[in-house]
Amino acid sequence: MDKRKVIYYTDELNDEFSIAKITPKKIDENYVYCHDSLFKKFTHFFWYRIIATPLAFLYTKLKFAHKSVGAKKLKTFKKTGYFIYGNHSQDIGDALIPNMLGVSQDKYVIVHPNNVSMPFLGRITPSLGAIPLPDNMKAYKNFIAAVERRIKEGCAVVIYPEAHIWPYYTGIRPFTDVSFSYPVKLNAPVFCFTNTYHERKFFSRNKVKIITYVDGPFYADPELSPKEQRADLRNKVYACMSERAKTSTYVKIQYIKKDQKDD
Repeated sequence: MDKRKVIYYTDELNDEFSIAKITPKKIDENYVYCHDSLFKKFTHFFWYRIIATPLAFLYTKLKFAHKSVGAKKLKTFKKTGYFIYGNHSQDIGDALIPNMLGVSQDKYVIVHPNNVSMPFLGRITPSLGAIPLPDNMKAYKNFIAAVERRIKEGCAVVIYPEAHIWPYYTGIRPFTDVSFSYPVKLNAPVFCFTNTYHERKFFSRNKVKIITYVDGPFYADPELSPKEQRADLRNKVYACMSERAKTSTYVKIQYIKKDQKDD
């Protein structure tokens, strides 16, 4: 349990405040992103549908009294692949909450290699939909092929563009447009979800309630160059998430920039 009340930061783009300490393994050209054997397909179904989805429901409801707003619009795209971007403010929750948005559609999450490097869970997370970022160009080709395949299969690919976890942070940190090259390349629709924080007053030792807002779809403007399309999509998503984040009403952890702490 994270008991921190105040966190001081210096760099909104690169500071990491997850309490997990994991040594990541190298994701090279030998890493297999997609498996076609019947056994691997069964393990995905077992871990994702039989184990993870019910646990995700129980965890998000019991710990956060989770509620989503706007997730119904994803039903229109349940046979179409899409990208969905979210704010990175939970460790376990960020792996589970996307599964509560459009439950019938499999979600694959682009993750740091840490997520597939844990002693036991690291063997399971790929079956749960983890797509680790590659460490070299040969692995990058396999990574892109895996992302493209999941979109063509009609799945959702989840991206946390802030990259680093800031637990219970109620704002939206600046993020680059690099990850928006995927929907531009694949001409896929884009959604975003924003986890907002509120005080939970009854029936729980945990005071935090999470309301998740789903917005979109956003599309790349065909009249722009690919680079401009990427920036345009990023700006639309960032602006939308920033407005949703303003609805948070409860601060569990206060974030203070180090050069402001003595003001």
